[in-house]
Amino acid sequence: MVSIDAVAEMAGVSPTTVSHALSGKRKVSGEVKARVFAAMSKLDYVPSRSAQSLALGVTRTLALMVPDIGNGYFAELAKGVERAAADRGYNVILCTTGFDHARERRYLEMINSRAVDGVVYAAGVYPADSPPTDKELRGLLSGMPMVFVDEEIAGTQFTAVVSDNEAGGRLAAEHLLELGHRCALVISVAGEPVSSVLRTRGFIEAWTAAGGRYVLNDRGDFTEQSGRIIAEQHLGDLGRGDLTAVFAQNDLMALGLIDVLRSRGVRIPEDVSVVGFDDISAARYSYPALTTVRQDPFALGTRATAMIIEALERKRPVDGQHTLHPVELVRRDSTARMA
Repeated sequence: MVSIDAVAEMAGVSPTTVSHALSGKRKVSGEVKARVFAAMSKLDYVPSRSAQSLALGVTRTLALMVPDIGNGYFAELAKGVERAAADRGYNVILCTTGFDHARERRYLEMINSRAVDGVVYAAGVYPADSPPTDKELRGLLSGMPMVFVDEEIAGTQFTAVVSDNEAGGRLAAEHLLELGHRCALVISVAGEPVSSVLRTRGFIEAWTAAGGRYVLNDRGDFTEQSGRIIAEQHLGDLGRGDLTAVFAQNDLMALGLIDVLRSRGVRIPEDVSVVGFDDISAARYSYPALTTVRQDPFALGTRATAMIIEALERKRPVDGQHTLHPVELVRRDSTARMA
């Protein structure tokens, strides 16, 4: 293996000068740089990444924290993060938290002890009475920059790149109202993450403003199984027409609910119209195909990653910025006009 000393000898400079030429931390003349790089080329010398990291004080590695990589939504978000990082010469370490807030804290502690430059954080769902505080997160990060993506934590001041969740709730309500529905079940999320609070607010405000008579709110946990459980619990109201519409705040809960309702003889959309949120690939191929509010997780991931890399390379803080990405309603076969 060629050493930095061999490069220095061939270029006629000291090993320290070679290091400065590579790192850029000290000014080196153009003529000396040319000799150093010519020697590197002739000797096929490849600088050690770890040595460069120590010299520059950076590792060009980011940590991505997501709740569930098995969920197609978060898989697409991870693709966006990885693509944006790779385009700028960064690596990504993936941490899957399983919606477990204790596990998230352990990951943050681990990240802080490893050679990582920054964190892209798709937060899980914390209990409403014990979310991490801004002070706690900053203590765990020890000054390391972090950007929330997809979800944020109430009361914290970190930069966030999120979808326009309130607008998404409004779109779902307006679509169902347009079809003649006036009594709806909203499936929000236990723990009241910010995204769910905003989706519920957007839906209820649009619903009541346009004359919707009744909204029942129940809570799942973003899983298909919770949609199934809620379908069983409200089967009577949905089956006899007391509730004719459902807005589930992610597609997995919507698909679980539809599966149970259809197995119990409730027709979708003839008896009950269902709207989801996310537009995961399964929404297009389910039966019936799911009407949903489309987010763009790939774009969220790329934007959050670009913001943290720009902050790292320009040596500036990222605190306090809040970027909203637009959403859109995708009309499919799970919604229909009231008979």
